[in-house]
This record gives sequence, structure tokens and C-alpha cells, in this order.
Amino acid sequence: MDRKFLVASQEEIKRGGTTDIYFIRTVDILRKEGRAEAHVDMEITSGGLPYGFTWGVLAGTYEAINLLEGLPVTLRIMPEGTIFKPYDYNGVRVPIGYVSGRYIDFSIYETPLLGLLSQATGVATYAAHLRYHAWDKTLLAFGARRMHPAITPMLDYAAYIGGFDGVSSILSAKILGMRPMGTMPHALIIIMGSQEEAWKAFDRHVERGVPRIALIDTFADEKTEAIKAAETLGERLNGVRLDTPGSRRGDIATIIREVRWELDLRGYRDVKIFLSGGVDIELVKRLGDAPVDGYGVGASLSNARIVDFALDIVQLNNKPIAKRGKFSGVKEVYRCRECYEYLVLPRGNEVGRCPRCGGEMEEMLVTAIEKGEKRPGIEEPKMVRERVLRQLERIKSLGWGD
Repeated sequence: MDRKFLVASQEEIKRGGTTDIYFIRTVDILRKEGRAEAHVDMEITSGGLPYGFTWGVLAGTYEAINLLEGLPVTLRIMPEGTIFKPYDYNGVRVPIGYVSGRYIDFSIYETPLLGLLSQATGVATYAAHLRYHAWDKTLLAFGARRMHPAITPMLDYAAYIGGFDGVSSILSAKILGMRPMGTMPHALIIIMGSQEEAWKAFDRHVERGVPRIALIDTFADEKTEAIKAAETLGERLNGVRLDTPGSRRGDIATIIREVRWELDLRGYRDVKIFLSGGVDIELVKRLGDAPVDGYGVGASLSNARIVDFALDIVQLNNKPIAKRGKFSGVKEVYRCRECYEYLVLPRGNEVGRCPRCGGEMEEMLVTAIEKGEKRPGIEEPKMVRERVLRQLERIKSLGWGD
């Protein structure tokens, strides 16, 4: 092999080099059969969501728009960070977007287009569900070591817009315009020879803007090390982090409560408790009201299951047509401003009021590319994250759950 790292370059992706071979063959056949002018409208839908989720957070549109920019196509899609459902009030699949144009002009981009949307949406959706259940707690993305480094920025971005507060990866944080967040590895404590020496060295040498969060599970019981950390750093200690391995974890909720009790008993009520290692949605749910101030989430986030999007023809040369299992024709997608119920209607039909609550319906698809030109501009990640949090607050008040 002539590559040091098995990744595609931006140029190779943009040229369609990562597509499936059958699209290349299909284009060749259509040209030779005189069908090169066939105009199609193709809709992007999902047949469901992973983990039994009933709602997802759309992500990856930023890269999808950049992929299709310059092609003679029109892309209508939900805004980045939109909370969507796979099916509407009547059981119709909800299209999250449409690509329209000559099939031969964009068919080779189906593979990368779906890949960009599917994985980013899977991570953003998992992150948003974590935020839903850990509502007022700090969430940090620690998944860089569990993913291929080439896609670290994309996955951390998806976690951030899904509701996470920070990321540990240097490059991801730079792209997101924030400071990378993290504590210390066990290696520092082992090499320094003791917990106390490691904590003091960290305090001496790391810039003051970085919180002093002591790792407290290396050599002794978490409760014992928490007390040592508080006595060693005193008022400079901002928090403690438990990264207890599975073989020692036992009843982690009780361990956390013990740590909280001992810190409070000695006057360290402001010292926060963070938990990392094996954190996933089920653990966050089980911990419930345990006194955890934040979570570092790694593998479960970076390995979040994808959302299985598909791209299907629903109209050929302005006439409705679709394969079995799909509803033909171009559709408009509406969401109720009050209860967030979705409604999908054939284009041209009048929408009326929400069938569930009678609220006002709003159109959800916006034109991101028109005949190859991007419109409007791309939003900053912080703005997308704020949109997601507003929607999460709304669905939490509606009692959506998972």
C-alpha cells in the first residue's frame, strides 16, 4: 500500500472516489442508452432509529452541502441540528431532504452523501439523548482514542452540537473554537510515584485557567483518594474524577455517594464529582439522582450506531414513481410549533393545523443548494448547539423521553 493512513482525501471524496462501483456503471449505461437527461427527485429518509429512539438530531448537513456544492443540483434539507422523527402522524416516512437534478450529475455522490449524514446523525442523536437524561450535568467527549483519528473532528463536532459541553481532542477543540477539556491520565500518577505528587505537579505546572480535577482511582479506594486530593490541594481543588475499572466498580452509585459524603463532611462541598469509563445512556439512567456533576463519555459516544438513511427516487421527469415500500412523489414536511408533531403531505397540498394539538405547522425543508450554489451560509457550531438545546428543552417539557 502507498498510504501511511487509510483515509480518503477531501479531493478524492469530492471527485466521487469513495462511491460504490455500481453507480459508475449505471452512469455509463444511461449515457450509452440515451437516458442521460433523466431528471430525478430523490428523497432522504430513515426507516427507524437505533436503540429504540423515537427522535433523532440531524447532523452532517454541513459536509453534505460542501459535497454537492458546484454540481447542477438542488438540495432541500432540514437545518443542521433539527430534531426529527422517522415517521409522521399518519405513519409516513419523514424526508429529511431532497436532491433534484439529472441523475447522472450526482448519482456517484449517493454513497458519500449518506455516509456523511448517517454517522454524524447517529453520534449527534446519541449525544442529545445523553443530554436529555443528564440534563444539568457537564458532558465531555472523551472518545478520540476510540475512533479513527481522521474522523475525530467530525465525531466531536456531532457530540458538541448534540449537547455536549466540551471535547478532549486538541484539533476538535480548535475547529469548534474552544479550549480542549480533560484532567490527567493514570500514567502521570504512576510515573510520579504517588497520587499526591502527581496532583501537586499538575497544580504547579498547568496554567491556572484549567480546573484542578484529581483522578482518584489509581492506587486506593476512591473515597480515600478523594480525601487525600482535598487535603493536598485544598481550595484549589475543583473536582475529582472516578475512572473505576469494571472489575472494581461494584455499586458505583453508592461509591459516588460515599465520596460526596466524605468531601462534604470535611467542608469540601464545592468540589465536583466526575465519572468516566464505561459511561453510556443506560448507566446515566441508572445513576439517576446520584451526586454526579459530570460525565466523560468515550466509547459509547464515538461508537454510536448510525442512523440508516436511504436515498430513493420518488419522481422521474416530474412524474411520481418509487420502488416498493416507498411513497412516490415529492413531499413537503411540516412540524408543529407547539407539540413538534410531524406531517408529510404531497407537494401542493394545503397543510392546515396540527392534527394532534391544533397548533401552527411550519415547513421544515430549506433550500441549501440551488443549481449548484450554496444558500444561505453555514451556521457556526455554537449556534447549532443552541438550537438543539432549545428543542431539547421543548421536548423535555412535552415528556417525549427516548
